[in-house]
This record gives sequence, C-alpha cells and structure tokens, in this order.
Amino acid sequence: NPHTTALVMIEFQNEFVTEGGKLHDAVKGVMEETGMLQKAVEVCEFARTKGMKVIHAPISFQKDMTDNPNKGLGILKGCADSELFVTETWNSEICDAMKPAAGDLVMTGKRGLDAFPGTDLEELLVKNQITTVVLGGFLTNCCVESTMRSAYEKGFNVVTLTDCCAATSSEATLLLPPELLECFLSQ
Repeated sequence: NPHTTALVMIEFQNEFVTEGGKLHDAVKGVMEETGMLQKAVEVCEFARTKGMKVIHAPISFQKDMTDNPNKGLGILKGCADSELFVTETWNSEICDAMKPAAGDLVMTGKRGLDAFPGTDLEELLVKNQITTVVLGGFLTNCCVESTMRSAYEKGFNVVTLTDCCAATSSEATLLLPPELLECFLSQ
C-alpha cells in the first residue's frame, strides 16, 4: 500500500555523493558501478507519484563535534577527526539530485549510524501511519543495515533497495550474507 509505505533515503549528502565531498572518492566507484544515485532519484520520483512519503535522513554534527556520541571509536571517530558532515556546511547538505521535493519530510537528530536513536524518524513514521519502510543510501553495511535492523525490531515491514545503496566496496554493498538475511524474511 503506497499510503502506508515510506522511502527513507539515508545520507544522500554532498559529503558522500558529490565531487569535493570528503568521502566521495571512497564511494564513487560503487556509485558509478551500480548507478545507484540515478536509481534513487527515479525511485523517489516514482514513490511521490504513488503517494508514498519520502523521508530524507541526513546526519550532521556541530563543528566542535560535542554532539558526536562516540567520537573516540570507529566510524564516528572518523567523522570527528575529519570534521565530516558539519552542520550548515555544503558537505552536510542533501545533494542537488536528491533535494527534498514538496511533501517530502526531513528527519532531524541523526548523529549515529542508525537513523532511529535520538531522531524523530519513528515519530514521523507513526504520525504518517507508515507500516513499511523502504531504505536506500549510504553506507550499505553501516547506516543502512543499522536502520534496517532497528526498523525490523520496531515492527515495521522493511525493504532495502540494494541498487539504491553504496558502500566503500562492492563486497560491503552486499548488505547481509544469505544466512543472516533469513532472520529478516517472512516465513
């Protein structure tokens, strides 16, 4: 049902998507190989014509990174050390190809890998009577997978558009190995 389905497009921001973004070179090869950006644009356009909600899920941090929940470890440490996704900079803006259209929603508060904790995503989904979440974005094996798992645990039906996702390698874009994928399939 398109009226109970939302696309959640994760981190389609200049930092990843656009030449000059600090992480663009890391994902550029996969983006080109799969054509994921053009596919994501087309999926959003199609969804809007069917009455689906499109929700953009950007991540951002204050320049001093005081709102980064784990600036001492892993990917979030990399965000802090390299001053990635700094609020109110070109790098943190949603890329031109994926700019929100009339009727789209932009969730707020994303500071970690998963798009649910500390954000208004669940509130937006419930308020709009969404039961099925369709995911795309960056990085497949990180933010997309984390959000997929949480959406599933929160009782949403979850679809991940793997051809609208990218990571730093083709292997990382595979999302889940088949033996783990079975945990998320209906019987």
